Amino acid sequence: MTHGPNQQIAPSVKMGEGVRVFGFTNLYGCEIGDESKVGTFVEIQKGAKIGRRCKISSHSFICEGVTLEDEVFVGHGVMFTNDLYPRATNQDGSLKTDADWTCVPTLVKKGAAIGSNATILCGITIGARATIGAGSVVTRDVPDDAVVVGNPARVVERRRVKPPLEGHASS
Repeated sequence: MTHGPNQQIAPSVKMGEGVRVFGFTNLYGCEIGDESKVGTFVEIQKGAKIGRRCKISSHSFICEGVTLEDEVFVGHGVMFTNDLYPRATNQDGSLKTDADWTCVPTLVKKGAAIGSNATILCGITIGARATIGAGSVVTRDVPDDAVVVGNPARVVERRRVKPPLEGHASS
């Protein structure tokens, strides 16, 4: 693993081989797969799972309950959520604790790409090879190979990215 200055990487982090982590990161209780790259000013919380060969760009937040499969791209400033009913206090006015909420999981399938400043609400699945446009707010499941944009994000295109031919280098 290579890493930069000013990092908070808890001993509870499970780090794969060849992971690159840049400065000013906060990682705890998460799993990061082989050859993934974590940019500057990224936080990845406990229980989050990052697959192999993922790229997480600067200023992104990956909270508990989020799973990124292999080869997922996360643009700059992407925010995930994990609570359908966020509140600071309970109805009686007492401060909420971990026992007072339910973590709602989110899945991002292999090869998906999430554009900068997108917000991903919890409880959804982003399909394999899907593309989320910059600034989109994703409120529902995204099909495989779909391109979604807007607030709320809507499908604007369906495409299938073909893998490179075996034995040929891609440009």
